[in-house]
Amino acid sequence: MGGVSMGKNALIILDMLNDFILPGAPLEVPGGREIIPAIAREISRARKEGYPVIYVSDRHRADDPEFRVWPPHSVAGTKGAEVVDGLEPREGDILVDKTTYSGFYGTELEERLTRMGISELILCGVATEICVLYTAADAYMRGFRVTVPDGCTAGLTPGDHAFALKQIREVLKPRQE
Repeated sequence: MGGVSMGKNALIILDMLNDFILPGAPLEVPGGREIIPAIAREISRARKEGYPVIYVSDRHRADDPEFRVWPPHSVAGTKGAEVVDGLEPREGDILVDKTTYSGFYGTELEERLTRMGISELILCGVATEICVLYTAADAYMRGFRVTVPDGCTAGLTPGDHAFALKQIREVLKPRQE
């Protein structure tokens, strides 16, 4: 991350759920388990520095239309929809459920960030080329600055992961003020 913050930060943890992280999970993201320690450090930093930790997590109905594209995953009320061990939310953390790729689409995320005066988002989680990228793009288009700390995301393939990080860093770079 580095540098001096120009605004008020929030840490966004995307889809670090059992159905994406555990071995053999329906949408297991290769490398998902390896990023847990780095995300845990980001969470610790956020709590120490006093900025919000927000978990934005897939939460689907059993008959969700997304299951025509992806195998059933993160069905509300199942173990698969729970945050993976080692990154559990604590009292005071914010939980936002989503039903599609972007953490902003059809959720209260933007409203909550605006109420808190947040201007900068630090994104961590999976999958880099899907939920991280689409949340980053929506954040950028809503005027938020976006950073993705090294080692805090994992993608479905190394190439897609690299492409998404390049898009975030080069296309969604902070606007000049």
